[in-house]
Amino acid sequence: MSRVKEILGEDPETFFAEKRYEYITKILSRVLKGAKPLTLTDLLDKVLLNRYIGIPVFLTFWWILFRFTFDVSAPLSDLIDTFFGWLGEASRSMIADEQLASFIADGVFGGLGGVLVFLPPIFFLFFGLSLLEDSGYLARAAFVVDKVMYKLGLHGKSFIPMLIGFGCNIPGVMATRTIDSEKDRILTILVNPLMSCSARLPVYLLIGGAVLGPYAAAGTYAMYVLGIALAVGMALLFRRTIPYFRGRPSPFILELPMYSRPKVRDTLIHMWERGSLFLRKAGTIILAGIIVVWILSSYPWGAPIEESYLGILGRFLEPIFRPLGFDWRGAVALFFGFIAKEIVVGSFAVIFGLGEESEIEEIQRVIR
Repeated sequence: MSRVKEILGEDPETFFAEKRYEYITKILSRVLKGAKPLTLTDLLDKVLLNRYIGIPVFLTFWWILFRFTFDVSAPLSDLIDTFFGWLGEASRSMIADEQLASFIADGVFGGLGGVLVFLPPIFFLFFGLSLLEDSGYLARAAFVVDKVMYKLGLHGKSFIPMLIGFGCNIPGVMATRTIDSEKDRILTILVNPLMSCSARLPVYLLIGGAVLGPYAAAGTYAMYVLGIALAVGMALLFRRTIPYFRGRPSPFILELPMYSRPKVRDTLIHMWERGSLFLRKAGTIILAGIIVVWILSSYPWGAPIEESYLGILGRFLEPIFRPLGFDWRGAVALFFGFIAKEIVVGSFAVIFGLGEESEIEEIQRVIR
């Protein structure tokens, strides 16, 4: 293969693909008569695939997607927060046993409600991604970023697995099977966990809301961009420092589909398939983790939270996380985040009882 590459002066795969399309074009020129009409797809591609404005357009679409996600989902998130707050107060008034009432109100409704308020932005994020995918733009986005990714050491086909990683890193890793080159495939697998999956979105929203306030959408968008930058940076570092990965990625050839109008039914189905994973996770792993946090924070019963089992665990972990600026409460939340990232938010909800203004100010101080 290296001998063939030396003779041709370029990658054999690219060379033969070009010759194949030249042959097809030559046959078509003989059998087709008349001028080819300029289609809507051709007009849009002149703008969206332009070498100068293609990437700015791509980043603009992402920014619009995040603004749409935040602005539309905010009222629904407030409604869910109010509903779970009402459930907590109602359970306290109906259950006579103090411990059971605290378990239902603070442990179940308080912790789970603190996580489910992020369900609307997750669903709307997947709704927007489904619109872009069904319209045919996402395939073009892979084509637009291919040149940049090639220079940074990633294969053009890496874009799709990394994009899937925004939903969940596990199927993102599985999607790398479409990459033919073993080196490119392994490199994509290594950097895919740096893509911000939907499990991190609640944490980003919590940090953005506490630290940036009205600029939370911009902060969350910046965190996603930072994850992408770290992924391509690590890929470039691996290419230059690890002998196995040295060399250029293999050529990227992609057949672009026609633009099409997304069907609302199909878009809603795709949104539900992806978003329901978070919902099922909230009812199993996240709920179990939140209950564990409540038990540890409530016993010995009646003791201050600093003297509870959770406080003891937090003080044990605090020296590890203190250089990062976290006290024992932040250390505990991060510790349980190893089980599921969303439990970080649920842990803060249990520890601080999110709702009172003084408690919200306290959690802002801890995060900052």
